[in-house]
Amino acid sequence: MTSPDDPQPFSLRSIAVAAFGPTLLFSIGQGAILPVVALSARDLGASVAVAALIVTLIGLGSWFFNLPASLVTLKFGERWSIVGAAAAGALALAAAGVSYLITDGLWLLAVAMAVVGMAASVFGLARQKYLTEAVPVEFRARALSTLGGTNRIGVFIGPFVGAAVMHFFGIGGAYWVGVVAMVAAAMLSVTIPDLQVAGDGSGGDPGPQPTLRGVAVSHAGIFLSLGLGILLLSALRSSRQVVIPLWADHLGMDATQASLIYGLSGAIDMLVFYPAGKLMDRKGRQWVAIPSTLIMGIALVLIPLTGSFTGLLLAALLIGFGNGISSGLVMTLGADFSPDRGRGQFLGLWRFIADAGATGGPVLLSGVTAAVSLGAGVWATGVLGFAAAVVFAITIPRLKHRRNY
Repeated sequence: MTSPDDPQPFSLRSIAVAAFGPTLLFSIGQGAILPVVALSARDLGASVAVAALIVTLIGLGSWFFNLPASLVTLKFGERWSIVGAAAAGALALAAAGVSYLITDGLWLLAVAMAVVGMAASVFGLARQKYLTEAVPVEFRARALSTLGGTNRIGVFIGPFVGAAVMHFFGIGGAYWVGVVAMVAAAMLSVTIPDLQVAGDGSGGDPGPQPTLRGVAVSHAGIFLSLGLGILLLSALRSSRQVVIPLWADHLGMDATQASLIYGLSGAIDMLVFYPAGKLMDRKGRQWVAIPSTLIMGIALVLIPLTGSFTGLLLAALLIGFGNGISSGLVMTLGADFSPDRGRGQFLGLWRFIADAGATGGPVLLSGVTAAVSLGAGVWATGVLGFAAAVVFAITIPRLKHRRNY
């Protein structure tokens, strides 16, 4: 029997609404607009190339704002950074929603998408840093895998909610779904409890905060070794999103068949994140890092060998499983190696590396496809999975840090 003074055992359920609710709402808002951004740009007079560029601005805004995001989080704290990012995202989507009503609406849409990406960068970094410090290390992988899984669930639900509203209000309805979702995320984020940061026990002034440059230099070994694995994993993940619809088109399938395959792959992706996080907490990060990258690599290598709906579906389901079990892996490894002082700066650099890979993966696929063939491009992305597995197998057991897992 425990006394009233004994600390209560930690439970993810105790922080579920405050920790994961804003993420679900924010990602629903993102998911609602993703299918319609290019269509909106075309309606506003953009060429196909310009419409694709405007969609890309979301990812570019997130990538390039990762480093400033760490400074924003440091200045305002995790809770208010999350609130502010959700509010900024809502304002940006409201601007996108009225872009049809002004003369230079295409420019407004472009700026709005860049701001959405920047807001997502601050939101993602602040929520990762918050959970890293709020959750005991023995629950860390489960918490961050659940965070990643919640984000995927929201992005999966968002297009359906957006489609339902667009049925009555037209294409602009998707943006207003995003506005409502992000406003709700901001309001719910206000309820996030402040962190009680323990001192270092010395009782002295800890001194000035480390700089981005200082953290980059002091942790260069981690960024150049394990960071390479994160770069490769992120490139692999982003490439598989492009490969499935492209190969479906190559086989002559219609949009309905391609969407069905993609959706079923995403459904498998969402089902396995928590067991994978539990495995990482109990057995170690390698038990997920290596199998997940090998599975995705093998599945991508198999895709050019498929010639039917069933064959592509089976390969896509395998990709979904591999990607699903890696949910939260990038965040968990970043949390493991982040220092107590300078954690925000470290995570900003970590996310910058991951987003660089996410941007570069489709570029590799495009380049090899243009130079050789689509099949060769798909195989090239599959090789990324094997390379990532090798990096993780070498670096994870060799890199030492003070947190045991």
